[in-house]
Amino acid sequence: MLNIVLFGPPGAGKGTQSQKLIEKYGLIHLSTGDLLRSEISRGSELGLKAKGLMDAGLLVPDEVVIGMIESKIADNRDAAGFIFDGFPRTVPQAEALDVLLSKYDQSISCMIALQVSEEELVKRLLLRGQTSGRPDDADETLIQKRVQEYNSKTAPVANYYAQQNKFYSVDGIGEIEEIFSKSCEIIGACQLALNSK
Repeated sequence: MLNIVLFGPPGAGKGTQSQKLIEKYGLIHLSTGDLLRSEISRGSELGLKAKGLMDAGLLVPDEVVIGMIESKIADNRDAAGFIFDGFPRTVPQAEALDVLLSKYDQSISCMIALQVSEEELVKRLLLRGQTSGRPDDADETLIQKRVQEYNSKTAPVANYYAQQNKFYSVDGIGEIEEIFSKSCEIIGACQLALNSK
């Protein structure tokens, strides 16, 4: 099973690349935002718990998010693999994900990090803000705050995977197809390494 963590700050192009990787490798997309919305709309116990917290302006705790991920993995035991998008965001989440996957005799195959300069991210997000209708994409101060938040809390996750020799960096600036083919090369190397174990 191929399990990929797609990593990068807001505006790095994760959405575009994850769609292409899903199509090529037949992976199931695990976006925590989508999972939360779907559990809330289903009215599940986890969804109701998450909604209560979100309505109060609080972050959904790791155990709730991990619970949602586990139910998705359990429902898709025959999948070719998963692409984790927007998760893990912290080292404790990465550790919890490793523990969860090991229950299913699985592990993360590799982390692909899209590297984009802060200047380019701000430019992309402001551009996206003109069409997305998302207020947090239209305000430069908010964008910089999101990028700083990412750098301080989420970047250490890259070190976590680097220590496991699973971290790969891809230049996120350039043609979409070019970035995609670099990602596919990395995945090919990961698959070879996994198969030789």
